[in-house]
Amino acid sequence: MTDPNAIQPSELDQLPDRDPEETAEWRASLDAVARAAGPHRAAYLMRRTLERAEGTGVALPKLLETDYVNSIPTAAEPAVPGDEALEARITAWNRWNAAAMVTRGSKYGVGGHIATFASAAWLYETGFNHFFHGKEGDGSGDQLYIQGHASPGIYARAFLDGRLTEQHLDHFRQEAGGNGLPSYPHPRRLPWLWEFPTVSMGLGPLSAIYQARFNRYLTNRGIKDVSSSHVWAFLGDGEMDEPESTAALALASREGLDNLTFVINCNLQRLDGPVRANFKIVQELEAQFRGAGWNVVKSLWGTAWDELFQLDTTGALLRRLRQVPDAQVQTYQTRDAAYIRQDFFGADPALAEMAKLLSDDKIVECFHFSRGGHEARKVYAAYKAALEHKGAPTVILAQTVKGHTLGDGFASKNANHQMKKLTVDEFKAMRDRLDLPIKDSDFADGQVPYGHPGAGSPEVRYLQERRAALGGPAPARRVHPLAPLPAPADKAFASFDKGSGTQNVATTMAFVRLVKDLVRDKETGRRWVPIVPDEARTFGMESLFPSLGIYSPKGQTYEPVDRDQLMYYKEAKNGQILNEGITEAGSMADFIAASSSYATHGEAMIPFYIFYSMFGWQRTADQMWQLGDQLGRGFLVGATAGRTTLTGEGLQHADGHSPVIAATNPAALSYDPAFAYEIAVVVKEGLRRMYGEAAEGEDQNVFYYLTVYNEPLPQPAKPSGLGIDEGIVKGLYRFNTAESAGLSAPANAPRIQLLGSGTAIHWALTAQRLLAEEWGVAADVWSATSWTELRRDALEADAALLRGEERVPYVRQALQGAEGPVLAVSDYMRQVPDQIAQWVEQDWSSLGADGFGLSDTRDAARRHFGVDAESIVVAALAQLARRGEVKASAVKEAREKYGL
Repeated sequence: MTDPNAIQPSELDQLPDRDPEETAEWRASLDAVARAAGPHRAAYLMRRTLERAEGTGVALPKLLETDYVNSIPTAAEPAVPGDEALEARITAWNRWNAAAMVTRGSKYGVGGHIATFASAAWLYETGFNHFFHGKEGDGSGDQLYIQGHASPGIYARAFLDGRLTEQHLDHFRQEAGGNGLPSYPHPRRLPWLWEFPTVSMGLGPLSAIYQARFNRYLTNRGIKDVSSSHVWAFLGDGEMDEPESTAALALASREGLDNLTFVINCNLQRLDGPVRANFKIVQELEAQFRGAGWNVVKSLWGTAWDELFQLDTTGALLRRLRQVPDAQVQTYQTRDAAYIRQDFFGADPALAEMAKLLSDDKIVECFHFSRGGHEARKVYAAYKAALEHKGAPTVILAQTVKGHTLGDGFASKNANHQMKKLTVDEFKAMRDRLDLPIKDSDFADGQVPYGHPGAGSPEVRYLQERRAALGGPAPARRVHPLAPLPAPADKAFASFDKGSGTQNVATTMAFVRLVKDLVRDKETGRRWVPIVPDEARTFGMESLFPSLGIYSPKGQTYEPVDRDQLMYYKEAKNGQILNEGITEAGSMADFIAASSSYATHGEAMIPFYIFYSMFGWQRTADQMWQLGDQLGRGFLVGATAGRTTLTGEGLQHADGHSPVIAATNPAALSYDPAFAYEIAVVVKEGLRRMYGEAAEGEDQNVFYYLTVYNEPLPQPAKPSGLGIDEGIVKGLYRFNTAESAGLSAPANAPRIQLLGSGTAIHWALTAQRLLAEEWGVAADVWSATSWTELRRDALEADAALLRGEERVPYVRQALQGAEGPVLAVSDYMRQVPDQIAQWVEQDWSSLGADGFGLSDTRDAARRHFGVDAESIVVAALAQLARRGEVKASAVKEAREKYGL
């Protein structure tokens, strides 16, 4: 019979054993414990042994889960400095006013959330009183990512400390009058309070990680020392199901971001019911974060549970807590002591004996109310441990009850996320529960009153003293006056005016060359933040590697394989390029952090993020909306743009619609430049508007989206004449006429205006020549650099007319007097140029690449979509034929001639 303690040959092959006899003794000891004290005792000893090994630095894989108890034992909890009684009073007022605000607003049908803040009140209050640094002290202060649904509680606290009035609270979710409060954290709507928009769930945790990483980037590059700033992200356990929530966990641990703490409010409920009805979300999250290399602190049970754990001499309580699924824990919070005795304690004889020692009140206290996230002492201990842990980020898993203190009608109910109000009787019961000095007579006409202890009360004085000691109010957004960045030398931009001569240059390459010149600028060069998702070589950026370096907090710990080459792969601790790997979401989070650095850190940075245009707005449009809401500034560059320019890649790579999505974002200024000099003009204007001397009334809080192409083509010289730069910026200018292009056409020849954007202008120029040489038609070619900006200008003109102001849209001014019909063409779907159709006085027609992309040559793809030069000629002749300016037979003849 085989000895079970013997080392098997297969094991020896993989891991040589230098002392098999000692190994056998350890195994025998474990077997003996299991036989004598049971497998649970053996498991306990193994856990403690592994924890000890981890604590002493022995190289062993970490446990992914620990027992369902607090990470910090009660005996090891530090005392909470300050006045816990006053903090409890402040928390009670905040709970009351948050519920009152939402309830009072419910009569207008504007909605709101009560239960989330009720569960998280102590998670915020402990931070505000002891941990969150404001912006009036040294450095930049801390960055707080507030859970969106908890916003009423943050407003309630701002009301208590005098930053908001009752009028503000009464306009929660009613912003049209000017004194309202936005529903969630929205910097664009309340820019003095909110820094980060977080309610599009999943984006908050992702952005917090990259914000912490960007803080290190600023410090390591010597831009500003922000090493004292800490990033706090408050999240819901249900929110962690969003893929973005956990997408960058490994990045945070890999780069040792101990300036980052996640606080996950584990109230076990999402919007419709339990987060993990049949499982345990806390244990799942612990394993996920530990596996990613994070420090995990669990704060699950309040002090009322101490007695129960002391009575658990057999481990039966720990076993039962591991067994009970979250949905049943939620049920316990709504049932009486008899039910809990039978269902929870009755499942194990040892627990049944324990329950005999507990009163009904004790059982109800433990299972209904006593949670780690509801006690200042537990939360303080967790936060302190997080700040003291070095070398890795920390996640705090704080268990709470959703709807805590709101009454039995709210607490742990599946529907409580959708419950928008309490009755007067429920408020009176809540008042008594919180021991607030609010009289029955204060409920005038059935309206719940706001509560305030008075500006000179001990609560308010304490609150304000604590914030003053921590560096001022929080949350808060501050934009300190910054001197405009000096404009780069004109030489960098003017070098594109003469064109490329006989050399073919793609506009992607032109943009990269421009950036290479701009980052050399002595004044502003170091403020550029190049961001790319592992496609730098595709976009011709590898020449920037050795000169700028790729940012890595570890520097370069290896010798690169291409070290002997001119453009070798160089990583550096002070590297300027953020090369993020294959993550557009991570790259956008980088961009957002850099784009709002002017406010977060008082340092203007100039991010440009270059990406496959197909994988930008389509994949991360929600983050681009977040960017606009956060008042970010910078350049988004959709490279390899268009539906027909990326040969062979097929429909998944063929972008025919990013300008459509970009047009929906009010903060995005979208351009589709055709030529290198147009790119230079747009970038120069963007730098002036966002970072330089903005004109009066001009919004600086915008960002630019440029589409650039990978098709090498001749880059013409910039046309001479007045108004070219203005036309490029506003969206339209005449590139040439048939006559200036040297094309001959009969006197009084039919004339048409061809409008093209991006790479499509080259097809229009070929069509211009064919129309003149083969059909006797004169065509003028216009470059439409921005259909979207033309439309916005026209919409503003329409609005001005309604106000009684006379204003003509720029597109109508530009085309005024242009003879013949207009035919617009782009490498995007027709609705892109069609944005301006209603403001064009001439007859309008358009061509575009509608439908899915396909793999083929550029010429074949353009013929497939009907946007090539020959298709433009046929469409132009058809338009002129409808007007009687060419014979109808010419259309059929042209179609047959070109094989259409």
